[in-house]
Amino acid sequence: MAYPFERLNNLLAPLTPNSNATPISLSIGEPKHHPPDFALEILSDQEKMRALLATYPSTKGTPKLRQSISTWLKSRFSLEVDYEAEILPVNGTREALFSFAQAVISDKTNPIVIMPNPFYQIYEGAALLAGASTFFCSSFETNNYLQDFESIPSETWRNTELIYICSPANPTGKSLSDGQIEKLIDLAHQYNFTIASDECYSEIYSSSHNKPNSLLKISENIGNKSFEKCIIFHSLSKRSNLPGLRSGFVAGDSNLLKQYFLYRTYHGCAMGGHAQEISALAWSDESHVNKNRDKYTEKFSAVEKILKDHYKLYRPEGGFYHWIKTPIDDQQFAARLMETHNVKVMPGSFLSREDNGEDPGLDHIRVAWVSEKEECIEAARRLVEFARGL
Repeated sequence: MAYPFERLNNLLAPLTPNSNATPISLSIGEPKHHPPDFALEILSDQEKMRALLATYPSTKGTPKLRQSISTWLKSRFSLEVDYEAEILPVNGTREALFSFAQAVISDKTNPIVIMPNPFYQIYEGAALLAGASTFFCSSFETNNYLQDFESIPSETWRNTELIYICSPANPTGKSLSDGQIEKLIDLAHQYNFTIASDECYSEIYSSSHNKPNSLLKISENIGNKSFEKCIIFHSLSKRSNLPGLRSGFVAGDSNLLKQYFLYRTYHGCAMGGHAQEISALAWSDESHVNKNRDKYTEKFSAVEKILKDHYKLYRPEGGFYHWIKTPIDDQQFAARLMETHNVKVMPGSFLSREDNGEDPGLDHIRVAWVSEKEECIEAARRLVEFARGL
């Protein structure tokens, strides 16, 4: 199936948007806040760039970068992670989430990869191209958009080799509870599968009293201190407004990372030296992250004040999306909104799959509040005008 953004382009291609309204795109989770100044300073330093670009980068990453990640994990989650054996830099979580499946899925008959639904489409593509079948653990409105792992049959767990979780989730913004993750870790040991936890939205949260937790911290808390069968994925794209840098890391089970590192040495995906230098600084600085988080909190408060009387809303526990129920078919909603008000949003059904005759993304839209506050407020006002027209 075509990628969601290609499907959206095809849906909107025949339309003529209202030329009296400036275009506003809320369809993609691409941060529009400014990147930190230190990133630009390094790129502007000709002597440093000359040295960094003149050598092949290390697939394993520089000790400086891995140490900065280890220090951040200790500061953020109170985790003790060995930077030599339990951390591996990657070119953003998208690349890593895909390639990780290629490295760990075996050639046994009918391996299964479990994933959320709606979901980040990389999970599905990675599973299918690794030769596995997919199983969806869906988030329905009727269950407050929570996943129901208890409903997964034992036979499915027995054939599972990998489960992708995303907490806080894209697009619902829901976080898995510590209790849910503890049960998944127990199941992973019982049935011998790997947990791949996509945590790229963990640093965008509205309450300092309810910070998203990490799979590795929960693993440590229940005595799985070597993080066996547990791998986390983090990125600078959302946290530090650096989507163009393509920088993140994976951390966890040293045996799995040894296997994944071997794969990556052949894969040819070493992060550029300049990216590693910037990344080490980014993981070492929280001031720009705090400012970034405050901006999202301000935007959520501003747009919710405008939208609340016209749409059913809840504040996401993490991330920068609103997952909104639509009064009409989600694809019709997105097309008509674009045509009449020149605002682009993502239809929920482009981010989901039918599960036992039901589609959890149907009649929903994902709205990414990534633009500056003024543009988000204008988009919210247009959404209200559109709702009144319906």
